[in-house]
Amino acid sequence: MTTRSTQPPWEFLLSASKNSLQSFELSRLSHAADIRKEIAALLDQWMDDHTNATLARLLLQERERSSRKPDLRFDREPRRRIQAASHPPATKPQCRVTSWLLYMSYRAHLA
Repeated sequence: MTTRSTQPPWEFLLSASKNSLQSFELSRLSHAADIRKEIAALLDQWMDDHTNATLARLLLQERERSSRKPDLRFDREPRRRIQAASHPPATKPQCRVTSWLLYMSYRAHLA
């Protein structure tokens, strides 16, 4: 990851014309908007990957439990555990979104 200087180019800014300052402002705003789009795309990708990994973990755990029990075809307990896992404590708002997406993916799979 590259880092940029956070210091503005003072010599240029203090001696620049009005048009140059306006052009500089627009270029910085455009650059900031581009970075924001990149961050949003990365967050979306992170949420998708994290949700898929969590779903895989839940399914692995459920398979482990299933292999220890004789017959879970009519057992509602695994579904309750998965649904309970999709509602984490209110102290972790970032997990609520991921868990909600996980829950919705699970429900779509059941349909």
